[in-house]
Amino acid sequence: MSEEIILSELSQEEIYELMKEDLYDGLANEIVEEVNESLGRGQQPYEVLTYGLVAGMEIVGNDFRDGILFVPEVLMAAKAMKAGMAILRPLLAETGAEKIGSMVIGTVKGDIHDIGKNLVTMMMEGAGFEVFDLGINNSAEAYIEAIEKHDADILGMSALLTTTMPYMKVVIDTLKEKGIRKDVVVLVGGAPLNEAFAEAIEADAYCRDAAVAVETAKKFMQIRRGVKA
Repeated sequence: MSEEIILSELSQEEIYELMKEDLYDGLANEIVEEVNESLGRGQQPYEVLTYGLVAGMEIVGNDFRDGILFVPEVLMAAKAMKAGMAILRPLLAETGAEKIGSMVIGTVKGDIHDIGKNLVTMMMEGAGFEVFDLGINNSAEAYIEAIEKHDADILGMSALLTTTMPYMKVVIDTLKEKGIRKDVVVLVGGAPLNEAFAEAIEADAYCRDAAVAVETAKKFMQIRRGVKA
């Protein structure tokens, strides 16, 4: 039997390492304890999110992509992340009281991968965005309906399969047809994508991971604010 870990005896760095391991193993109760311990030490909610939960989910996402982890394990990890986020979300909302902007996000038609998208959703919420997550397998019509309903500033599209990537262009072409392409910033992401592809389909930017997505979204919102001002 392994020795019981006493959190108060660990350094903050060790707690973040432990959070990554416990997330990987899908241990929700342990994650809750580690989040509370970190906050009790005066760590900022965004730091706990970034260095603990997001860093852990990145490892999970990579191992899922590489076939080391499978869907059941990933779902367990996501459940543990949710338990941690339940504590952090209200605190993040308090610290970033002002809403930066709104985003509609979803995986494109034919694609059912959502780990990366879920990570982006959580980090965008953490950064002060209002996020409307459409889930997986979304048609152009579904995106447009949501953009119009929520008056979204940003559309985020994700694809993990090379066969579903081209559908992103279908969505962008539909935005043009509807005359609303200029009203929304289009960010795309997913393992097989790159900047050249984003440019070719006339997206506004390619985001290689959740952290870049947050930075890019913030940058575009500053530009939009400037234009409106």
